[in-house]
Amino acid sequence: MAAPLQLGFTDYEQIFAKMRTRRQRFLDEMEATVPWEAFLALIKPVYHKPSSKGGRSPIPLEVMLRIHLLQQWFTLSDPLMEEMLIDRPCFRRFAGIETMEGRIPDETTILNFRHLLEEHRIAEQILEGVNQMLSKRGVMLREGTILDATIINAPSSTKNKAKERDPEMHSVAKCKQWFFGMRCHIGVDAASGLVHAVESTAANVHELNTAADRLHGDERLIYGDAGHIGIEKRGDFQDCEAEFRIAMKPGQRRVLPETPEGRLLDLIETAKAHFRAKVEHPFRIIKCQFGFRKAYYRGIRKNDLKLKFLFALANLWMVRERIPDPA
Repeated sequence: MAAPLQLGFTDYEQIFAKMRTRRQRFLDEMEATVPWEAFLALIKPVYHKPSSKGGRSPIPLEVMLRIHLLQQWFTLSDPLMEEMLIDRPCFRRFAGIETMEGRIPDETTILNFRHLLEEHRIAEQILEGVNQMLSKRGVMLREGTILDATIINAPSSTKNKAKERDPEMHSVAKCKQWFFGMRCHIGVDAASGLVHAVESTAANVHELNTAADRLHGDERLIYGDAGHIGIEKRGDFQDCEAEFRIAMKPGQRRVLPETPEGRLLDLIETAKAHFRAKVEHPFRIIKCQFGFRKAYYRGIRKNDLKLKFLFALANLWMVRERIPDPA
């Protein structure tokens, strides 16, 4: 029989406080939304089993998963995550750590768990699993796709051990301003606004080069901004039966004539923009709410896996009040 949970004075103060903090409300909502059993089932086959030779028992898998999610939601490094577990009672309660008798994982343990997930590409499986769950529950309809991309900045300084910038990142000009980093391309369900495909490249790779990889093949409508003009002429879309609704170039729209035909075209472009605005919501969540404004790791692969994990969590956050009971 497990020992009873022992709490400190700060824990009691937080539990019986009349007012919950914004952080605590967020954790309570995600506690009820995250499909814990499905996530644990994906990681359990590759998680290290206890050694028969004795020694310290490993941290329970669910505790490590919860700590990893806290890292994603609050943009915490491995050393800072260890400090936050010591300092924040709400983090310890969410992770399921007993404050008196349980041991808090150190930064090396947290790092090794993150490397384990990266090695087995668990983030891709989690994104696919979340989308399958939402499709079965009727939240993601998969009848249309909105395509878009955003630039994720990377450190451009050469003041490091290698005396050079990340060779996998690249510079690109946008709106007469130069950026150095990577580009995150996504495909969003047109009905629900949920992300179903994520591709990461260097910043100088054009959006059209990854368009085919961001479609699931059953679309009837495909939306895109002016960067996707000419998509229907690409070889991958020659036999595509979907209808393309691509935005007009801003310069062409500004010179539309003041005639009934010109005003009609302007109204059509406005309607396209209003519908296409759904694609910006996931970007807002991962950049403004989860804090992923800059590339955290060197290379495209690690950042790509982090982005896929973040978009899976963003999907759950967006539907936290809309997921119907499976019963």
